[in-house]
Amino acid sequence: MQVIHSISELREALAIHRQRGFVPTMGNLHEGHLQLVRQARELVGPAGAVVASIFVNRLQFAPHEDFDTYPRTLERDCELLQGAGCDIVFAPSEKELYPEPQGYKVVPPPELADILEGHFRPGFFTGVCTVVHKLFNIVQPTLAVFGKKDYQQLMVLRRMTAQMALPIEIHGGETRRSPDGLALSSRNGYLSNAEKTEALRLSRTLKALIARWQAGERDLPAMEADAMQSLRDAGWLPDYVTLRVRHDLSGAVDGQPLVALAAARLGTTRLIDNLEVS
Repeated sequence: MQVIHSISELREALAIHRQRGFVPTMGNLHEGHLQLVRQARELVGPAGAVVASIFVNRLQFAPHEDFDTYPRTLERDCELLQGAGCDIVFAPSEKELYPEPQGYKVVPPPELADILEGHFRPGFFTGVCTVVHKLFNIVQPTLAVFGKKDYQQLMVLRRMTAQMALPIEIHGGETRRSPDGLALSSRNGYLSNAEKTEALRLSRTLKALIARWQAGERDLPAMEADAMQSLRDAGWLPDYVTLRVRHDLSGAVDGQPLVALAAARLGTTRLIDNLEVS
């Protein structure tokens, strides 16, 4: 496995590969990331190249968020990626990826990007789309794999790829969970042992919301308000608990594939989760 830090060297290494699978990450990897790499490996086949990028993207962090303290664990990440079948790790410096201030940005449409995560993290998806589009231009993958854990991000990037006519297949990887059901996340490392146990309440809250819908209840604002209050009663600070149509995250309606999504702060850690409605 090669570890490459420059754009020119990466392009030279990829020149011989027609099939390229790409998994963008911010590092501090866990089993969920590694499963995305294995999925890319399977999709491109033994003759293709699998590239994983590791870059903590300043553009998607608000000033009060954890850009400076986000864990950087490159050596460990590379060991894990090699075991998962990655061929190339692209780990550029900030100066390499943004040699000058990034004046040109990819701004996604507000109806998808300014709701839910975009509402509570203004500018987040502009930062995500800008860096992913730039990485796509550098790697020129035939396919890219993103985790369903960041469900809205996956929807935004799928639409960006389609509207910009990028010749890239976008694949979603299923959310990986710990044996007790906690969705794996790099930010889980911020949680105390007691908080990790309490964090399971988030997925239980989503399951309860789905159960009410499947039982025939349709007063969705009241159902979502009840779910939010249940988290507040347990000491959480919820941003949203909601049921939406999967493909565009519009309000839930009968006859459409749905997904339940939630974001809430437990102590100092903001957690997100989602469950697709079967």
